Amino acid sequence: MTRHLITSAIPYINGIKHLGNLIGSQLPADLFARYQRARGREVLFLCATDEHGTPAELAAAKAGLPVADYCKQMHATQSKLAEGFRLSFDHYGRSSSAQNHALTQHFAGKLAENGLIEERSERQVYSNADGRFLPDRYIEGTCPNCGYDKARGDQCENCTKQLEPTDLIDPRSAISGSTDLEVRETKHLYLLQSKLKDDLDAWIDSQTGWPVLTTSIAKKWLHDGYGLQDRGITRDLDWGIPVRRGDADWPGMEGKVFYVWFDAPIEYIACGAEWVEAGKGEDWERWWRTDKGADDVRYTQFMGKDNVPFHTLSFPATLIGSGEPWKRVDYLKSFNYLNYDGGQFSTSQGRGIFMDQALEILPADYWRWWLLSHVPESSDSEFTWENFQVSVNKDLADVLGNFVSRVTKFCRSKFGETVPEGGAWGAQEEALIAELTEHLTAYERHMEAIEIRKAAGELRAIWVAGNEYLQASAPWSVFKEDPERAAAQIRLALNLIRLYAVLSAPFIPDASGTLMEAMRTEDANWPSDLSAALKALPAGHAFTVPDVTFRKISDEERETWQDRFAGQRT
Repeated sequence: MTRHLITSAIPYINGIKHLGNLIGSQLPADLFARYQRARGREVLFLCATDEHGTPAELAAAKAGLPVADYCKQMHATQSKLAEGFRLSFDHYGRSSSAQNHALTQHFAGKLAENGLIEERSERQVYSNADGRFLPDRYIEGTCPNCGYDKARGDQCENCTKQLEPTDLIDPRSAISGSTDLEVRETKHLYLLQSKLKDDLDAWIDSQTGWPVLTTSIAKKWLHDGYGLQDRGITRDLDWGIPVRRGDADWPGMEGKVFYVWFDAPIEYIACGAEWVEAGKGEDWERWWRTDKGADDVRYTQFMGKDNVPFHTLSFPATLIGSGEPWKRVDYLKSFNYLNYDGGQFSTSQGRGIFMDQALEILPADYWRWWLLSHVPESSDSEFTWENFQVSVNKDLADVLGNFVSRVTKFCRSKFGETVPEGGAWGAQEEALIAELTEHLTAYERHMEAIEIRKAAGELRAIWVAGNEYLQASAPWSVFKEDPERAAAQIRLALNLIRLYAVLSAPFIPDASGTLMEAMRTEDANWPSDLSAALKALPAGHAFTVPDVTFRKISDEERETWQDRFAGQRT
């Protein structure tokens, strides 16, 4: 049986993330991991905080903390919020871990052995006002490709073009804002990616079925005028992984650290070693090395489109160039952007709803359902409070929640709090099972293909089918003339609640758990035969009437939240 290795893009340590970050990688990855586990498949779901480079140093300085203390504090905060959104990581690691130090230095040594690292003298931006070199994200300016005036020194987040700091037009220090910059000579190590262009091209061509968004970005960056250039992998910073060649010193590189985009993807692998060190699992190499048993592993990555170039080119270049049998990604699911109410989410500008704020006002399932059912797969999507209110009220409260409430309360009033006996299925029930089977088949197909919006649509259709059956069969009317027939209808409907709990668990795990508890069952087996699944709770099985599964959002609440989150986060 195929084992599933799943990673989502590791978030920067610099503060709490907004909902656009959440739906861009971690939440879809969690959905897929939960689904694969529900189908009985072995899963290793890894993520971590990205703790090196400019974002960490700048955020720590702003917080008035040593950078190591800041990273430790924010890792705890991000871990807590991940738990709040029910992200089911097998391990949530740290790129500053000892395991990532060792692996990053190991890869650098192997690349050097294979003639793929070269020391170069270069002229780099130096800030006289700050008294230091300004690599990468310490520099902002105008993108030479698209004209975006807030491009960073490593990449333009507007057009995704990878950049060098010296490429920027009208550059300024991200620390002080000073334009008193000059170019000075310094030495750095370069990964000779250009030597691996043919290998990367052939590898990308061999990946059938990748999303068009993923392949188009990778190919454009590989073949356009910018091309696959050699990439600096060291920086003049205090915080990071010291430059070493395996266990040995690297003469001339004293005081330098590895570039964050070199060490950060290696943390995916190191996170597996951390998982073992934490006592949560065994033998991480069987997931990551094809010579250690990873041949039966399917590796799926989840990320926003701005991360695609690094994960389709730079990180694979590291793995290929090492000459070692490391597992490479089989499927890379990339996403467009989620915008916020007529603008863009922005961590730096504090625009949009952040994860902590979201959980303050509503439980995780409300956000999970809206985000996953509106995930920006084929194009950018937009969060508006009006759409959020409508989706919660209609999908969760009116369709799913109302069904549960009507069925359990009617049964309690007429038959008590046990599954009623008597009666038999008829044509209505057989027609319902046929319809549900069709939707379930489509739901499974879309989930396997990671077509999330389509999967959400099929899950909602499964909920709707139950409501339509209940409305058409009308057990409250049938009961007056034929109590046994009504009992058969309600028995089926109670079993539908258990079925809904099982099928909905990847999307709304808390509500699923509540429904399973109300039905007093731990039978979460995925249905292979719907006729059998709808008899899982036999006559006489006790249940309880749950509290409101999902409450509606009032117009007053919506207006209050619109006003509250209209300004910038402080």
